[in-house]
Amino acid sequence: MPDSRTQALFVLSAPGDSAGPELQLLSIVAPPVWVSGPTRKMPSSASAVDFFQLFVPDNVLKNMVVQTNMYAKKFQERFGSDGAWVEVTLTEMKAFLGYMISTSISHCESVLSIWSGGFYSNRSLALVMSQARFEKILKYFHVVAFRSSQTTHGLYKVQPFLDSLQSSFDSAFRPSQTQVLHEPLIDEDPVFIATCTERELRKRKKRKFSLWVRQCSSTGFIIQIYVHLKEGGGPDGLDALKNKPQLHSMVARSLCRNAAGKNYIIFTGPSITSLTLFEEFEKQGIYCCGLLSARKSDCTGLPLSMLTNPATPPARGQYQIKMKGNMSLICWYNKGHFRFLTNAYSPVQQGVIIKRKSGEIPCPLAVEAFAAHLSYICRYDDKYSKYFISHKPNKTWQQVFWFAISIAINNAYILYKMSDAYHVKRYSRAQFGERLVRELLGLEDASPTH
Repeated sequence: MPDSRTQALFVLSAPGDSAGPELQLLSIVAPPVWVSGPTRKMPSSASAVDFFQLFVPDNVLKNMVVQTNMYAKKFQERFGSDGAWVEVTLTEMKAFLGYMISTSISHCESVLSIWSGGFYSNRSLALVMSQARFEKILKYFHVVAFRSSQTTHGLYKVQPFLDSLQSSFDSAFRPSQTQVLHEPLIDEDPVFIATCTERELRKRKKRKFSLWVRQCSSTGFIIQIYVHLKEGGGPDGLDALKNKPQLHSMVARSLCRNAAGKNYIIFTGPSITSLTLFEEFEKQGIYCCGLLSARKSDCTGLPLSMLTNPATPPARGQYQIKMKGNMSLICWYNKGHFRFLTNAYSPVQQGVIIKRKSGEIPCPLAVEAFAAHLSYICRYDDKYSKYFISHKPNKTWQQVFWFAISIAINNAYILYKMSDAYHVKRYSRAQFGERLVRELLGLEDASPTH
């Protein structure tokens, strides 16, 4: 519920008002030269694996080799010798990743289908490694073999990889000023859900984590990943995360911990948007524009009069504004009331929403900016979410690992499209994935199949 003690701090302004003292807001201005894009110029001859290894280099893969072999040794000491096991090599680890990544292109639920002889079989890939050898590596595969005595985090088996990935994201790309906090589409493939049996659905376990990202809204590059792990039914579990705005604020703070002082403008959905969080971010030099919902948002400190709908709806494009310092609360009508909270755009700046049927609808610039950047992320989800690795292990840390690898490949493709290499061979996202698989398997001379 809004806090009545602070409602008086918001000053009412109507769209036709003159720019009085309360409306003399400064728009957030970027530094004189806002440089965004790749930090390293890749040669025109760079291959798909070159871009992938900007994020998953050989030293990271070598560590996976060491940890997998250590885990296999310890496992056999405890449960008995495995005569069929031979220590994995770097070449085999790359091929192992290549097989897993291939499921993001074929959208096949089981990676073992490559050797099956059925519809999803691929003889050229199957010849690189036997199915038996692949299954052995899959059995022992680890990123961190053992828990240290100081470790309490539930994702300790994958956290070093996530930290390495985050560092490489930071060093490889400078984001644009405008960014979005959201949950990318990583849910089940709807084609699989429609075709699998009830028994298969019952066997599958629900994800025990929530994945959030901070994403550059002009390129789609995912700047930062945050994984919230469900560790039981307590107040910090995933069920609580879905219902408690304060936990969404915790996610937002974590995603923006490296964004302070950089003049970024962050767009947020209703579950994150709150006056308290936006004021906290403003003190750190982070500016915000978020959609509000009386049901989903933390409305503490906001005037109740702006959160309730009038008995008679206004004309389309009409809006009302209340202000507190640099913060504007906007209620805009377009076949329904839409509320926005922002300190990134002055309410005197006008924008427009263009609809195919109804033409132009006037609105504050903050509303136009929010719609434009969120629609870009929707297009990103439509284009890239179908290329997440389809393999669904039971272990949570492995699920997180394969989602992170999928994000790394999508980021690699975005950098590829911004490089000279793209002008030499214009691979689609599917072709880029196919190329990456074949290069990891040592089949560099193969060309994309479509």
